[in-house]
Amino acid sequence: MGLARRNEWPPEEWRGKYYLADLHVHSRFSRATSREMGIPALVRAARLKGLSLVGTGDFTHPEYFRELCELLEPAPEEGLYVWREAPEGPRFILSAEVSNIFSQNSRRNRRIHTVILAPSLEVVREVNLALSRLGDLSADGRPTFGVPVKDLIRILRHISPDLIIIPAHVWTPWYSVFGAFSGFDSLEECFEEEVEHIWALETGLSSDPEMNWRLSALDRYTLVSNSDAHSPRKLGREANAFWYPMGYKAIQRALKEGDLAFTVEFYPEEGKYHFDGHRACGVLFSPAETRDHGGRCPVCGGSLTVGVMHRVEELADRPEGFRPPGKPLSVHLVPLEEIVAEALGVGPQSKQVQRTYRQLVELAGSELALLLEKSLSELSEFVPERILEGLKRVREGRVFVRPGYDGVYGVVSIFSEEEGPAPSDAPRQQSLF
Repeated sequence: MGLARRNEWPPEEWRGKYYLADLHVHSRFSRATSREMGIPALVRAARLKGLSLVGTGDFTHPEYFRELCELLEPAPEEGLYVWREAPEGPRFILSAEVSNIFSQNSRRNRRIHTVILAPSLEVVREVNLALSRLGDLSADGRPTFGVPVKDLIRILRHISPDLIIIPAHVWTPWYSVFGAFSGFDSLEECFEEEVEHIWALETGLSSDPEMNWRLSALDRYTLVSNSDAHSPRKLGREANAFWYPMGYKAIQRALKEGDLAFTVEFYPEEGKYHFDGHRACGVLFSPAETRDHGGRCPVCGGSLTVGVMHRVEELADRPEGFRPPGKPLSVHLVPLEEIVAEALGVGPQSKQVQRTYRQLVELAGSELALLLEKSLSELSEFVPERILEGLKRVREGRVFVRPGYDGVYGVVSIFSEEEGPAPSDAPRQQSLF
């Protein structure tokens, strides 16, 4: 496994000047999604994680939209909402993801996913009425339409110029703008005359800003990172730090101007489409190895799934490590449960990890406050030594990574094999109370 040596960190003087937002999530009405996913569960998870703003997800689904109208009320900040039973927050922004499957430029099966943000329930009602003419909105929380994605944008901007349209997880092989199997080689080719209405791109779990900076054509777009959560536990695994004050117009302006403080990133190697490979045969390849094998699996002879890094290298016109001036910081984190689990030498779902996680979050205020904001000296007052060492290594970018491929998540390790597992008395050492 390779050693990743990269990370940036927001200065301590920024504390209190930004808030954390996860704009892309799903409700229980989307396929393969936890039955818990709804407004109450999102409120609980957002508080645990330390998010001040969360997307509602799936506002196109008729039943879920009715639920949003019943449960939400306007927040003090314009264009945002709160759960009626928790007016103190977190705030919600109305969001949805849609899928377009279409033919364009003599190629069939273009598959593009798009995140839509809306300024009000009234605008959402108009959006849903228009989109209901394109497909069955009740079939899935992420509906599918058979029209080109540029037509979707034209329909939306005619409803309201305040709607925000963000191409989702732009490098994912099967459903994205630059996807190896379904996408395009440029945004202009995909969106044609509507491209001017795209201001931001979602990097997705398998890529990070550093990878996207290698394409000069993307310099004018704001790069955002979201969890695409299908369960409460996954909320906030990627997020965006917006400068205060909050508000829909302020978010719109920040996305247009690229004025974010930073993005919170998954290590992209951990994403399940980072490298190339063939899951059925256990084949994991770098882009160079894929080229050496002619794109075929050496075990069965079938086609390899070409991952995100491969596509980035195909389209990049800059070397690895290039950074355009004026870009927000890119902060890479490992979820706290994973850090605790590795420090204790047990599985992330174990009762010991869950108990320790809850205790640490209670003492720190939230997971992201512990991972991101509090200094190591502050944390040393209540975080056990081995967990603290894990946090330190994550902040320094000293982690070992085995890239994900063909739908298999990658593995990030903090402690090397030579260091061995946690000491046998670790459970007693990690008891906080």
